[in-house]
Amino acid sequence: MNIPDNRDSPCNRSRGIRPETEEKYRQAIELYRSTRLSCAEICRINKVTVSGFQRYLSLYHRHLLLARYDITCDKEEASHIKLSQLRGQLPATRTKYKDAIEACGSLDYIEYNVSQIARRFGLNGTDLGRQLRTHYPGIIEWREEVRKRLGLNDNLPRGTRKVCKEQYAEAMKLLRADRYITVQEAAERCNVSYSGLEQHLIFYHKELVENRIKIRERAVRQQRKGKITGRGTLHAPTPETITKYAEALHLYRTTPMSARKIAKQTGVSVRGFYDYLQTWHKDLICKRKGIPYEEGKPVDWSSVRKYNPATAAKYADAIARLKEGGLTTAKVAAEFGLQPECFRQYLKAHEPELHASLGMVKTDKGGVMSHHSMGKYAEALQLYSTTTESIKSLARRFGFNDCAFGQFIRRHFPELHEQHQKLVQQMKKTD
Repeated sequence: MNIPDNRDSPCNRSRGIRPETEEKYRQAIELYRSTRLSCAEICRINKVTVSGFQRYLSLYHRHLLLARYDITCDKEEASHIKLSQLRGQLPATRTKYKDAIEACGSLDYIEYNVSQIARRFGLNGTDLGRQLRTHYPGIIEWREEVRKRLGLNDNLPRGTRKVCKEQYAEAMKLLRADRYITVQEAAERCNVSYSGLEQHLIFYHKELVENRIKIRERAVRQQRKGKITGRGTLHAPTPETITKYAEALHLYRTTPMSARKIAKQTGVSVRGFYDYLQTWHKDLICKRKGIPYEEGKPVDWSSVRKYNPATAAKYADAIARLKEGGLTTAKVAAEFGLQPECFRQYLKAHEPELHASLGMVKTDKGGVMSHHSMGKYAEALQLYSTTTESIKSLARRFGFNDCAFGQFIRRHFPELHEQHQKLVQQMKKTD
């Protein structure tokens, strides 16, 4: 077979196909393009795995795959068509049963039943009947009507048997209920065959199958807890996962402990517990962080509080002691073994009223300073604004740190610094 060598084509390089992978599937792709052989037969001929070839086909030659479903498109358009949307008879199956199905719909074979027609074409009667009921129900109805009119009716019962109706009655009630459940789940609950129930639906309840397909299509990309997904499965954690994190979740809901500490205490993976909370209990995370949460809508994480409930519990007693009055923030922090600056930052973020009442006053320019600092530096500030004495000299005279004094001036009284510089320049000029 003459196979074109397109290993160096720009489109293949741009898609990232490895040369060895392309060489491996080159003959299989050519057979898929030029014949109607199934993937399994092609893989058997070229000695490659079916799963590997199907993945390669869907990634790099999707347009060939769609062509077998009679969908003609270029490579760019093919990348936007989901294979899960394709329903119906497979191309290889259609080719296999084509002649037999045409015979079933022809008056030339009307005297034969479906099993006899299947044997004439080397097929299994049950499989041909399944293909007719699934994809060509009109042919069956037409045959029954014509055979009855011609007196060829065999008087055999057609349609759903009474025993099948009774067998699948409970499962059908579950499938028609408002709450969507999968066919497999209904079969397990009613202790019936999953494949049997599925065929019963396809053969005799096509309208229900179509309605369920529409429900799944509406649920695509809508992953909401307790609701179905586009696959028809319930978006919920497995019972094993719920059991695994039950104790950790109880502690997260009822205590201020951090998720990391809870995970270590209960012996579960820290990363796994974080993922479990993010996926299934985002409402609890938002409740802890004090931000609004509405299911199905994105969370505004920019409004997240800086401290978690464990930190709030850490500072609770110290805050109560401060509210009693009479002590400075530094003394309370020392009493409870806290870092003073971190304690001040927490007060500023979460107890703004208390923070403002701790001797802090607003300046004329909107800044904030304490009465203690103002009283400490008042005399030095007066001299600094009216004389040419340096910050270092004033700090040494009054017994405080020159760096702290300089920062205090620049932060709260920048105009004094400019005024002082002007006095120094004027003094130099007069000298």
